[in-house]
Amino acid sequence: MTTPDPHAPESAPAGVTGTTPYAGTPATDDPRQSALVTVARGGTARHTPVWFMRQAGRSLPEYKKVREGIPMLESCTMPDLVTEITLQPVRRHGVDAAILFSDIVVPLKAVGVDLDIVAGVGPVVAEPFATRADLDRLPELTPEHVPYITEAVTSLVGELGSTPLVGFSGAPFTLASYLVEGGPSKNHERTKALMHGDPELWSDLCARLGQIAATFLQVQIDAGASAVQLFDSWVGALPRADYLRFVEPHSRAVLAAVGERVPRIHFGVGTGELLADMADAGADVIGVDYRVSLTDALARTGGRYAVQGNLDPALLFAPWPVIEERVRSIVEEGRAAPGHIFNLGHGVLPATDPTVLTRVVELVHSLG
Repeated sequence: MTTPDPHAPESAPAGVTGTTPYAGTPATDDPRQSALVTVARGGTARHTPVWFMRQAGRSLPEYKKVREGIPMLESCTMPDLVTEITLQPVRRHGVDAAILFSDIVVPLKAVGVDLDIVAGVGPVVAEPFATRADLDRLPELTPEHVPYITEAVTSLVGELGSTPLVGFSGAPFTLASYLVEGGPSKNHERTKALMHGDPELWSDLCARLGQIAATFLQVQIDAGASAVQLFDSWVGALPRADYLRFVEPHSRAVLAAVGERVPRIHFGVGTGELLADMADAGADVIGVDYRVSLTDALARTGGRYAVQGNLDPALLFAPWPVIEERVRSIVEEGRAAPGHIFNLGHGVLPATDPTVLTRVVELVHSLG
């Protein structure tokens, strides 16, 4: 049990304003009937729904204004600020879903792991995990650890009206890699050494992280999130055999714990060779990064799943005719899927021109 969040503000931070449900839709409209949720469940909508990973922040000047002087992890524990930042891209771009402003290491910090997000580096763990004794530093997560998440999601659901909120969590492998490496890694040498050198410890670590991830998702669903995404950002570093042996059972357990209450999106970077197995782990929607076409992704997953993706974020810096051609191509490829949610093949890059994102949304919607 933790004490109530000491960082939650008594009033909204400077620059945070009240909001109304997006696009004139009444607050009584059910987001479970939205285009995104309908498509994620294999149904048909009037247009291809679109949202962007990392749309909440980074490229938006209004985000930089309200975040000024507030450390990243602290900002994630301030419900009023989380609400404002999450709503900003919905107001600006007209996207079909909001993504909760948070970070995949928030639940690790909540259970007491000594870590911080260092600008220009990413999450940095003070004492990397290496032995069985380190498991004692990783207690199970309970809703009482993250009351600010419940408060923020509840607030957002009220503000968003018929626009769905996507919750998320890091997957066990990616969370484990941060804990074992002590931060981001290009080669994941410590992670792979532990995985193969002490598979029992690795399994116990991932099981603990699976409980944390599942509870973090369930907290968001209980508070009103309409869909969730499991991010396995670094799992593309593994060959398929290692994925199946060391990772898939734990991701499957997380997705099974969530159940079918809301659609589940499963996304990883560099996972072209793993797509079929990631989908079979229990996803309703398989996220496709920009390295694999939607056509190839559908072939690899047997055409059984809705897909999400997959414009290369770097192409947003190209001339508009180039972007338009690629967006049209992706939407056309997505028509062959049981459902298609348009997104980037990874997150919005910080220097992206927000007006380009708005044009992409308008184009996707215009294509029906």
